[in-house]
Amino acid sequence: MMVRSRGMSVRMRLALSYAGVIVLTGALLLAVVWLFLLRYVPDGSGWMQGWNGQPQRVPSQRDLVRAFTPPTVAMFAVLVVCGLVGGWLLAGRMLRPLGRLHEAAGLAASGSLAHRVSLPGRRDEFTDLADAFDRMLAELERHVGEQQRFAANASHELRTPLAITRTMLEVASADPSADRDELLARLAAVNARAIALTESLLMLSRAEGAVRASETVDLALLAEDAVETLSPLAASRSVVFDTDLSPAVTTGSTALLQQLATNLVHNAIVHNRASGGGVAVRTSTSAGTVELIVGNDGARLTDGDIAHLTEPFQRGARTTEHGDGVGLGLAIAASIVRAHAGTLSLAPLDGGGLVVTVRLPV
Repeated sequence: MMVRSRGMSVRMRLALSYAGVIVLTGALLLAVVWLFLLRYVPDGSGWMQGWNGQPQRVPSQRDLVRAFTPPTVAMFAVLVVCGLVGGWLLAGRMLRPLGRLHEAAGLAASGSLAHRVSLPGRRDEFTDLADAFDRMLAELERHVGEQQRFAANASHELRTPLAITRTMLEVASADPSADRDELLARLAAVNARAIALTESLLMLSRAEGAVRASETVDLALLAEDAVETLSPLAASRSVVFDTDLSPAVTTGSTALLQQLATNLVHNAIVHNRASGGGVAVRTSTSAGTVELIVGNDGARLTDGDIAHLTEPFQRGARTTEHGDGVGLGLAIAASIVRAHAGTLSLAPLDGGGLVVTVRLPV
């Protein structure tokens, strides 16, 4: 961190600037008087007949300068003092909003993100700055809250398979006659779940970053590949696909968008009816956006369920008949869509099930 030496305050610089402007204006006014008024006064003094017929002395330039110099110097001193004092007061009043911003920044640096500047008054440069600062604080507060919830959920989810593994090993150690083949099979299943969770966490972390790739991608091809890849899983659950894949060309990361399509189709298969469900996959282009729509059958969902489905580790256990997965499918999808400047919306079906709509720029 760079250490800066303390210089003159902004308030003092503004006050000196105000005073300098006032003094310069006064000097220019006197210069105008000197150039355009005193030039017409004769150098030497003379006499002229007054209104009463008596001769009167006419002052010279030197007389006028001698007479006006003391009050001019005094007036200059008054201008300097008024400029400094008035500039100091005006600068303090103008810079008062910066004090509130400094206070809010200090609170944010100490970890308090709930404070807002909320600068009153009509819109100007300071209120625009304060409003932008408040929006930044709100966004930081949201991100920090999400990270805290994510860290808590992730630690809980990762601790569960480790605790299960330790318990099984302790039981096996205490019972030498236990079936080792069964133990190994159960350990392999727990380990596979832990690996899947770790890979999902890595994918979610990658999706949260900015998309640097700018490749031309057709969502129709990605959706078709996802359907073909997951066809065995769908067949094992008696799930039938209904596809209508029109060209939907966008730009972005092919790997991330492929993961997006795969996650949505996989989620639609897993969270479906116990048998005989359906999954609809649609792609299209309209009004400057491309759409990927994935819908499925399943249990009825409420608005409250929909509001939390894109949060990490939300498996929808209350509303679905299968609890497979680690609850990161829709969270990863939402992160990928945000990284591509798109939108993801969820809508429940009246007869049960969910429709996920992804919109990305053409």
